[in-house]
Amino acid sequence: MQPAHAIESVNGANNGANNGAKIFESNCAGCHINGSNIIRRGKNLKIKALKKYGYDSTEAIAEIVTNGKNNMSAYKDRLSEEQIQEVAAYVLEQANNNWR
Repeated sequence: MQPAHAIESVNGANNGANNGAKIFESNCAGCHINGSNIIRRGKNLKIKALKKYGYDSTEAIAEIVTNGKNNMSAYKDRLSEEQIQEVAAYVLEQANNNWR
C-alpha cells in the first residue's frame, strides 16, 4: 500500500489540471470562452496571439492573471498563487491544443 502523500502526489498533477479548468470556467470564461475574447477580438488566448504578445509561458500568463493589463482585470485579490498557476497552466495547455 502506498503512503497517503505518494497517492496525493500521483493524483496532484491531474487535480491541478482539473482545478485550472474549474478556475477558468468560473473566473475567465465569461470573457474568454474557448480561448476567445469578447472585449478585444485579437487579444485572445489562442497560441498565435499568446506568442505575438509574449504570453506563451505559464509565467507570463500568471503575471497577467495576477496583475491584469488594460481591460484585463487583476485577480491577485481573488485567486491564490496556486490557483493562478493552475489556471495559467490550463490556458497554455488549451492554447497548445487549439482549445479542443
